[in-house]
Amino acid sequence: MDLFGTAGIRGSAETRVTPELALAVGRAVAAEVRAAADGDAPSEVVLARDGRVTGPAIAAAMESGLASGGVRVLRAGRLPTPALAHASRGRYGVMLTASHNPPTDNGIKLFRDGSEFDRDAERAVEDRVAGEGSPAPWDEWTEAERVDTLGGYLDAVRAYAERFGDDLDGLRIAVDCGNGMSAPATPTVLRELGAEVVTLNGNVDGYFPGRGSKPTPETLRDLRAFIADANEGVAAPGRPTADGERAGDAEGFAFGIGHDGDSDRIVIVDADGDVVHEDTVLALLAERYTRESDAADPVVVTTPNASGRIDERVREAGGRVDRVRLGALHEGIAAVRADAAETGGDTRVVFAAEPWKHIHVGFGGWIDGVASAAVIARLVAESGLDALREPIAERPYRKVSVDCPDEAKPGVMERLATALPDAFPDATVDTDHGVRLEFPDASWTLVRPSGTEPYVRVYAESDEVDALIADAVAVVEDAVAAVGGDE
Repeated sequence: MDLFGTAGIRGSAETRVTPELALAVGRAVAAEVRAAADGDAPSEVVLARDGRVTGPAIAAAMESGLASGGVRVLRAGRLPTPALAHASRGRYGVMLTASHNPPTDNGIKLFRDGSEFDRDAERAVEDRVAGEGSPAPWDEWTEAERVDTLGGYLDAVRAYAERFGDDLDGLRIAVDCGNGMSAPATPTVLRELGAEVVTLNGNVDGYFPGRGSKPTPETLRDLRAFIADANEGVAAPGRPTADGERAGDAEGFAFGIGHDGDSDRIVIVDADGDVVHEDTVLALLAERYTRESDAADPVVVTTPNASGRIDERVREAGGRVDRVRLGALHEGIAAVRADAAETGGDTRVVFAAEPWKHIHVGFGGWIDGVASAAVIARLVAESGLDALREPIAERPYRKVSVDCPDEAKPGVMERLATALPDAFPDATVDTDHGVRLEFPDASWTLVRPSGTEPYVRVYAESDEVDALIADAVAVVEDAVAAVGGDE
């Protein structure tokens, strides 16, 4: 598809995600909604945006497309993406956000009944946009209605998180909102759960003046330094003693949280100011959800580039891992459920995640960094972050890009489907999403073509990661050279 990528439509607000495109997409979505309604009364579409400067103009165009397409528009204003997804349960939703992209960009994400549109639904919208459809008859146009949905979402997150861990009871947490839409969400939920919260970049500002919107070890340097300085010399940072007093410096923090612009991503910073590896966070949540499930066959859905540490902890808890292509967690959940319905077994998806992004299946079918913050905080209150991490094997990890022209990628991957297993005969092979090799010592490597750049990506995790990545890269380079010679 030309419009939709792995996370909706995204790009420059001046040249790609323009008001003109928003109008066309809105009208196309309206046509899809009306077709699905099968002639009943106009269906509802909740429309929200993040805090970007270009958001109001694009929202106005989107609203015009939806309303002139003959559907009822519920204008929800500025929201975190997970709050819009929550509001789309039982109806449709449109979120205008470029997530962690720079302030020059904007984007469009589509939801139905709390889940992102799958590829077929996105393709149908794209086809209608290309067809330049007409508006609905004039007397079927609608007038938007203002709705307030944030409070109900925050209440639901709090109630869901209370099923796990322990009361926060004054636990000190630092939250870097990055001037994004977590500002009215995560600090509020954590305080209502009993935490003492200090925020950085805690106002919504579409220019993202505090830091880059993508939370990385580099962009979170102020949060990391803030926590490290506050915890210097503190014996038990952020945790109350038996008599309710703090151990050591009262300014210490148990951990920190960093979000992106629309609050679907989350990064955890430990009490030393170090970023906890995203796969470790994924593994500890996956293990907890698996252990608490009463299903005979609990399943965690993740992506091919996710660490083997997830498989280890899920197996230890009595479950299994199923992998799906990047950006398609909702499709993976649907596939597991369809298989379970066909076989009649007690198989349930208990958690779905790719690095930085988590779907709490018991809460909803959307990626939700605010829910992750609340659940993790209560798990930390119960046992401490160090204890949660202790059983997780954190092996060295590397990612390398090998030059490969786009036109050569199919031939290269075809060769690698046999060349990599031949080069690593002791590995278990999975070719569903690239070529993934898993070794008896839990090391692994994944080779897959980039979907956006002229590279083949090589991922590896191993105690001997440099040797493993070098061996895998050598096989990839041979395949690229061979296909280039064939051409």
